Amino acid sequence: MPIPTAYSRASGAVVSVLAVGLCLAACSPVVDVSAAQDAANPACAPMMVALPDAIGDAGLRKTNSQATAAWGDPSQVILRCGVNVPGPTTDRCVSVNGVDWVIKEGDTAWTLTTFGREPATEILLTKDQEAVSSATVLADLSAAAAKIPATGNCVGQEELKNLPSTG
Repeated sequence: MPIPTAYSRASGAVVSVLAVGLCLAACSPVVDVSAAQDAANPACAPMMVALPDAIGDAGLRKTNSQATAAWGDPSQVILRCGVNVPGPTTDRCVSVNGVDWVIKEGDTAWTLTTFGREPATEILLTKDQEAVSSATVLADLSAAAAKIPATGNCVGQEELKNLPSTG
């Protein structure tokens, strides 16, 4: 039984559109991200598979290094697992959904690093006005970061007052 001409033209057009879409998706550039020193740490794996497909309106993109991720085009959020674990610091620390993050504000980007988890995870977040907010980033990534067990947490001024004195 012959296929009606209108149907075959329509299905041919759909196949052509899908083929072009697949080619464009395949041509999407991979984000160049340097791997962290301890990126091969097996503790990174559970976190990496738990990362969200999007943060706000920024979609997850492919990267060229182990234990890294990027969201947005151009990249607005970069994640690297296996960075150096931060030691005691006076930098601002916030707790989001049970995960402590040390925040360092730079000229063009913020660096957010998990505190009390080994290996540590670092997020580079652009300060662009149209970028994803830091609150959204931390809320969306804390569940994945929590896959690396906590070994410590941030303390504030009140807790410091209660520490035993040395001497």
